[in-house]
Amino acid sequence: MRRILLWMARNPTLRERLPRMRFVRRAVRRFMPGETVADAFRAADALIASGQGVLFTRLGENLTALSEADAVAAHYHAVIDAGRTRARPIEVSVKPTQLGLDIDAEATYRHCDALARHAAEAATWLWLDMESSPYVDPTIELYERLRADHENVGICLQAYLRRTAADLQRLLVIGPAVRLVKGAYDEPASIAYRRKADADASYQTLAVTLALAARDGRARLGLGTHDADLVRRIGTFAEAAGVPRAKLEVHMLYGIRAPELRRLQREGYPSHTLVAYGTAWYPWYMRRLAERPANVLFALRQVIP
Repeated sequence: MRRILLWMARNPTLRERLPRMRFVRRAVRRFMPGETVADAFRAADALIASGQGVLFTRLGENLTALSEADAVAAHYHAVIDAGRTRARPIEVSVKPTQLGLDIDAEATYRHCDALARHAAEAATWLWLDMESSPYVDPTIELYERLRADHENVGICLQAYLRRTAADLQRLLVIGPAVRLVKGAYDEPASIAYRRKADADASYQTLAVTLALAARDGRARLGLGTHDADLVRRIGTFAEAAGVPRAKLEVHMLYGIRAPELRRLQREGYPSHTLVAYGTAWYPWYMRRLAERPANVLFALRQVIP
């Protein structure tokens, strides 16, 4: 099922047709509050009032014109300005290919550099999302370049990639901020752990390594997972090593296991919600369905009255 859903995410015909169907649009509402930034801010205001941090990401990837990347960058600058009026500034998480990485790496760097400076002025953060495996090296190189000048930048790493343990050791030298996720792209077994147990084991090992660095002030860690049991296992290992829960942030997507995130928040884990919005939601949504069987069951319920 996972392979089928990931194939559907890549299929251009389905990408064009399925988003027009009413039941699909109804199902996607679980994972995003709406397509506009106004919808995202309405959701953010309620989350901030509950004590949570909020990250925004405007959906879209692999742009084909630098003019589109310029428009995306302008959008995020406006988000940073609007977010600074909230009780807690909004952090932003961007896909490098949405800022032109496929076209001009230097232009992408300039956009990210300007966004990082703007975010620092607003006392908030810029995060780089990680995309499929061909983008790992250019994204890490972009992050290292940004981190040399900005403390308020973070990067997403995917635990199911076999290379990530080495990538993490490379990044620990520069005091990174890392949102650790399991990974949602269809990668071959030669470069990725395909079994859930193997991906979970990799995730736990990487998370504990990052937790120790966070304890010593050498990293910021965001546990980007909806697996609350895994979070608690990591918390147990971290506690034994003297890592306070305040160093173990939990980052979950809007609408997925929100009650569990609130429980973790009450247990002392700093909690953040990643709010996605925008019209280019189809491939992102299909990857969310592929991540957990429970997500597929929810989508099927939207079809059955």
